[in-house]
Amino acid sequence: MVDVLNGFIRFLDKEKKLAKNTQDSYRRDLQLFFDYAKGAGFNPLAAEKKDIERYLSAQKKAGRAGSTMARELASLKGFYAYLKEQGQIEQNPTLSVRTQKVKKKLPRVMTTGEVERLLEVPVCRDVKGFRDKAMLELLYATGLRVSELLALDVADVNLDIGFIHCTGTDGRERIIPMGKISTEALSSYLQQARPMQPHHEEEPALFLNLQGRRMTRQGFWKLLKQYAVAAGIEMEITPHVLRHSFAAHLLENGADIHSIQSMLGHADIATTKVYMQLANTKLKDVYAKAHPRA
Repeated sequence: MVDVLNGFIRFLDKEKKLAKNTQDSYRRDLQLFFDYAKGAGFNPLAAEKKDIERYLSAQKKAGRAGSTMARELASLKGFYAYLKEQGQIEQNPTLSVRTQKVKKKLPRVMTTGEVERLLEVPVCRDVKGFRDKAMLELLYATGLRVSELLALDVADVNLDIGFIHCTGTDGRERIIPMGKISTEALSSYLQQARPMQPHHEEEPALFLNLQGRRMTRQGFWKLLKQYAVAAGIEMEITPHVLRHSFAAHLLENGADIHSIQSMLGHADIATTKVYMQLANTKLKDVYAKAHPRA
């Protein structure tokens, strides 16, 4: 099964253009299923519908969350669809398998006040301060995924017109406006800080760590948590919370959903419409608190 699994992961990488984290998630889910199959005494390549259902039932008894089980089934469905397409199996055993429908949670967002406090924490008095200020401002101004932010090269930035060129996790390219404040922060970083960092002249990365190499996800998450604590923000802040906040605040201030979809790089408008649910929930809260007969 090792060769079969590796072939599937290569398919996800080369054909589907899925992000490394997504590929790793598929691998973990499938390895868990293979381990179960070995213990249950059946070959995954000869699995039947009843085998898949028994596996999911075992997962449920083990206390797996509904959302986790839904993801695991999605991984199995993708895997068996691939095997069927490759001619390695005759029937896809997952076609009619369903899990309990999981109610999607609305994304967590920060208030504009919390965002302002967070962005004010980095002080531009040394290389790290200039860099961190530019990174946080750019992340909130563009709604980039953290992987997209850290993949940016200097050549992807156009300070004259205030736009960045981004390649998404699916390989699709998009152009995103930066806004005046983030453009100024990025300009200051490029002029006053990045040239002072130790790095090879041919290093293309926009954001460097203090050793002069491309900033890592772990490094960015660490500094973000530190700044959230310094800003006195109690909720757990992740890079994706800033992305959600970017979209929610745009919608609250009149941006149309299709423009937000384009900037976020969502292939399906349904993914973006979750922010409309968020806006509607907030509207109901405002109504309930303000209307005398609510």
